[in-house]
Amino acid sequence: MIISFDLDDTLIPGIKQFPTEQRGIWQKLFSREKIRAGTIELMKALKAREHRIFVYTTSYRSPAYVRRLFFSYGIYPEKIINKTLHDKTLRQKAALISKYPPAFNIDVHIDDSAGVAIEGDRHHFNTIIVAENDIHWVNHILQQIADHRDSR
Repeated sequence: MIISFDLDDTLIPGIKQFPTEQRGIWQKLFSREKIRAGTIELMKALKAREHRIFVYTTSYRSPAYVRRLFFSYGIYPEKIINKTLHDKTLRQKAALISKYPPAFNIDVHIDDSAGVAIEGDRHHFNTIIVAENDIHWVNHILQQIADHRDSR
């Protein structure tokens, strides 16, 4: 399966705050941002289960920047979809929907926004919503991905 992750307030703290991975010299050199604690474990577990990992963000961060950020933690997302690529791919529809994973063959999108879950219901795509204070978020995602895979 192809699984995508939102960045802001899902994997990168912003308005929502959560514990982050330890930062060493490489993380400080490659990025000013931190990633959510458990991200490394989750990404490695998903890769071990042969899932493909994408990042799907409505930010204008460059794909190169996002790759460097994750690379510094030993994580290698296969594709980075930012607002520029979203708009280019969806054209006029881009103004009507914040994210549309089916346009990129994504099976499940993971986000923090209840609004994205509503869009998923309305436009028939699968979402997993991560709560800011969910200390077991990694296990919850792995279980929901397994449930989704089994239901296919």
